[in-house]
Amino acid sequence: MKKLLAGATGAAALLVACTIDVADFTGKTCETAGDCPDTHVCVAVRQGQGRTCEVLGLPGSDAGPLDAGPVPTYCNDVAPILAASCVSTCHGADTSGSGQSSFRLDYYVAPDGGGLPGAFAKADRIRARTSVFQDMPPSPTTVPLPTAEERALVARWVEGGAPFCDDADAGGGTPDGGAPDAGGDAGP
Repeated sequence: MKKLLAGATGAAALLVACTIDVADFTGKTCETAGDCPDTHVCVAVRQGQGRTCEVLGLPGSDAGPLDAGPVPTYCNDVAPILAASCVSTCHGADTSGSGQSSFRLDYYVAPDGGGLPGAFAKADRIRARTSVFQDMPPSPTTVPLPTAEERALVARWVEGGAPFCDDADAGGGTPDGGAPDAGGDAGP
């Protein structure tokens, strides 16, 4: 009986030690993936804190492998997903289907440099709601739900710094189509 109790105590101590180690590293500042342990990824998800180590494989996360190719861009990859699943009557010009009118997802940053925050400013929230919690769009809905691949793509976009467009896509332009970014929308 003593051996069984000693074994169970040792296993519990190991489990607690591993849990504490993982939790203790979460939120630490990092520059590259090598600055974080294997259980974490170096991403910009904490508003105003730069890049930090965050735990991989959160429940419900479909982020996929870290080496999944080039970082998706808003122009090519994310805007079409948001347009299909988020914008119609909730997070665009028409907000009648949502009680939320404090931001818009039909643009990257506000076209006039002011106004409501766009997708870049809400990148962390977009990732959380589409990829981690997967509660957007809410059910039941009349808009198409993002696929697992689309949810993973959104997560990779945010983890990669939520870039606007490839230089070729933007034509060297600015995210709002011409006006310089006034810096009103803080990014991830």
